[in-house]
Amino acid sequence: MVVALEEAALAAAHGDVPVGAVALREGEVLARRHNERELRQDPTAHAELLALQDAARVLGSWRLDTVTLVVTLEPCPMCAGALISGRVGRLVFAAADPKAGACGSLYNLCVDPRLNHEVPVTSGVLAERGAEILRRFFAGLRDTPAAR
Repeated sequence: MVVALEEAALAAAHGDVPVGAVALREGEVLARRHNERELRQDPTAHAELLALQDAARVLGSWRLDTVTLVVTLEPCPMCAGALISGRVGRLVFAAADPKAGACGSLYNLCVDPRLNHEVPVTSGVLAERGAEILRRFFAGLRDTPAAR
């Protein structure tokens, strides 16, 4: 999670919501990414999706059943869908997202038995640190002259 938090800080440096993700297999980092929606002007450039894409390239397979994805914020429905579609082996996240979370907060897509794959979820790992980086980012936005 510490590596994912480092990635989140990189996102904030270029004006993106500070979310970081790390894809691991047996403790080895396959990919580490952060949000790049603002940087790319791409609504799908979420840290989770970018990390899954990189991990699939490294492994040479879209089936990511041996991969653990570690994320600083609970994934949204789009990202939870990608976790399911990619058959990700496990999800670990820090802060819950009560406004858009799809892995326990608003929805619980990763463990919905009606879908073709379930992703075991561990939540709350370094949750306060994940939440704090988001609070600081959004407080900074509110304090800018354009926000007033």
